[in-house]
Order: sequence, then structure tokens, then C-alpha cells
Amino acid sequence: MIVYRGRRAARLVLKGRGDSDNHGVQPVSMLAFKIRGWAAWAPGLESEAAWRAWAAGGAGQSTSEPAGASATAVPMLLRRRVSPLGQAALRCAWGLPDTARARIVSASRHGEFGRTLSILDALCTGETVSPADFTLSVHHALTGLLSIAQSNRNGHTAVAAGPESFESGFIEAVACLQERPAEPVVLVYYDEPLPSPFDRFDTEAGPTLAMALSLSSEQGESFLLGTGTADEGAPPPESPGLAFLRFLLTEQPQTSWRGARRQWHWRRLAEAA
Repeated sequence: MIVYRGRRAARLVLKGRGDSDNHGVQPVSMLAFKIRGWAAWAPGLESEAAWRAWAAGGAGQSTSEPAGASATAVPMLLRRRVSPLGQAALRCAWGLPDTARARIVSASRHGEFGRTLSILDALCTGETVSPADFTLSVHHALTGLLSIAQSNRNGHTAVAAGPESFESGFIEAVACLQERPAEPVVLVYYDEPLPSPFDRFDTEAGPTLAMALSLSSEQGESFLLGTGTADEGAPPPESPGLAFLRFLLTEQPQTSWRGARRQWHWRRLAEAA
């Protein structure tokens, strides 16, 4: 897993209980968090109602805009500096509660890979590399742009962990809450299949998706997150991000899925009467 940390990054070490399993993976205690809001975009989904219909097994609608409880517009100057996927990710995060004062964690397998491809093409043909592409090609560029545009000085972290990028980003976000419970965290996840000619190597490709979650220790719906030994007999989900959204929107009491190295467990806590 690759982690890029900005200002005031979390230093929390997550400790598990019991002996390590047969794979040498130490079980992690269930970690508590609350979700205050969400926003998401994927091709074919337009509104919160459409997302809920999709989660219940229905079909989406054609769209190019992020949707959800808090999706909102991003300034034109910022939109012009990022790719369509980056625009969707920024729009998802822009209107969530506390984005301007939250710790920001972003997670993606490859980030805005189109920039990297553009740089490689320029190098191969002997052309001058675009300064903008070079500046914004680092994995945490999108998070940096968001924090600058929101005048957010609370720091940011960017996570790349292959097929478990979504889950690893979630662990990082919850770790930030554990470290500073009074400081909210916004988790931004975005991913898309690699373009040609790298698509032939993209054995872990999932659907295009951008989403953002506003996490808190104090307000919102309560959940638990934990890991355990991978269930080798269970197939991994096509997209962990979509699997979590389905769990979130259908109000299932719990769910789990097999990741690349471990089993991921999610539980919804009943609110006290």
C-alpha cells in the first residue's frame, strides 16, 4: 500500500485482538464511525432516488453529473484543471458537511491516470511534457486542489492500495477519527479502468466510480468496520466502493466481502430509542 500524507497526517497504529490467522494477518478490532452524508457518481446514475433504486436492484438513468445527498457544483477554474473523473470526485466532496474543516482522505488505485499516460506519450514522441500535467500527476494532487479551494488547512492523505484501495482508504479515514475524534473526515474515492494500452494489464479493473463520505465521531448513522481471515470460497466484489454503497443505501444490518488479502466486515449499529 502506498500512502501520501499531507499536513498533520494520522499516526495512529491499529491494534488487533488475538493471535494472527493462518495468513499471518493480525485481526483488527471493530472500529466505530458515523456517516453524516454521502455523494456519488457512476455512469447511468443521476439522483439519490436512482442510487437507491440501483441498490435495491433497479436500473439507473443516463447522466454526467454526480448525485447524492450533497453533490454540488465546483468552481469553473477548478473543474478546468482536472479530468472528468476528477471533476466528479471533487463535486461529490464539495458540498458534504464539514469539507472545509475536515481532514481529507482520498483513495484510488491509479488516480487520474490519463495525466500519466499523456506524460508518457510526450516522452516517447520527444514532445515537451505539459507543466500542468506534470504538476498534477502526483497521486495526492486532487486532494491538494480540494483542500486549497476549500481553504482547508487540516491536512490530507492519499492512499493507493491496489484492489483494496477503497477499504484501505476507509481504514485511514477511521484512524484519523480515532486520533482526533472532534475533527471530521471526508473520504473521497475515485477509480476507473486503465486506458489503452495499459488496459491489457488491468486485471483488477472495476467500473468507473466517484464517491465521497462525510465521517464523524459525533453525528450521523453509526457503523463498525473490521477485518478477518479471507473467505477463500467467496468471490470478491466487482467494486468494493459499489458494494459499500449498496450496503449503505439498502440499510442492511451487516455485510462482508473478500478482499485481496483479508475479509472486510461492515456492521450497522441500531440507534438507541
